[in-house]
Amino acid sequence: MKGKWIYIVASILFVVLWIMTSSEFALKQPSTWQRLAEPGQLSAAHAHLENNCAACHTSFTGIETSKCIVCHANNESLLQRQPTSFHASISSCKECHLEHQGRGKRATSMDHVMLAKIGLRQLKDDDINSELMTWSKLWVPSHANITPDEVVLNCATCHSNDDQHFQLFGQDCAQCHATDKWTIAEFRHPSPNSMDCAQCHQAPPSHYMMHFKMISARVASRPHARVDQCFQCHQTTSWNDILGSGWYKHH
Repeated sequence: MKGKWIYIVASILFVVLWIMTSSEFALKQPSTWQRLAEPGQLSAAHAHLENNCAACHTSFTGIETSKCIVCHANNESLLQRQPTSFHASISSCKECHLEHQGRGKRATSMDHVMLAKIGLRQLKDDDINSELMTWSKLWVPSHANITPDEVVLNCATCHSNDDQHFQLFGQDCAQCHATDKWTIAEFRHPSPNSMDCAQCHQAPPSHYMMHFKMISARVASRPHARVDQCFQCHQTTSWNDILGSGWYKHH
């Protein structure tokens, strides 16, 4: 009983002191409470919002996509580029754009699993596409390199511009690639003595200009090499490892 009265008296004293304290007092400033509750610094891009939690957060709701759109809806470079144009129809941002990780961290962490779940959630909420969602789960092929959730993604919608196979292997990228990196652990490059490089590798645009004869062929000491004869100048260790010249850094 005594402890109860002590709690009541302490609460009354706190309220009285709060009322009597000047409005300029630090504890009465919203920014003070924001700093106390902040889980970490914002990224450099959002640093100007450091003391404005309401710019992104809504009480009892959390982060709302509509608040992200207010600032980023007109980002044409993002929406017009093939690899990132899917942002025009995405309905959630917080799964891949993580904040409060500090100034040195980018607020982007691509999560293909979450992207797939967002897409399936949109289909589920859309009665017109509910049949398509059921079909996608039944008919997509399974792959050892990616998760069952990622299987429903169409890699080509974002990565066709990066297809170095020129569509020779189709659009089922997951038959060889995983989503965490492009390199394939099982891949073994053909012999360094192979002369069929051009079957898989296309020369850069500069090789189809005067630059090839004036600079590239001279550096490699192969003045009569053709553009499709990659083996005349390059080694399989790296494109910049030139036969007879070593590591060449272009300026």
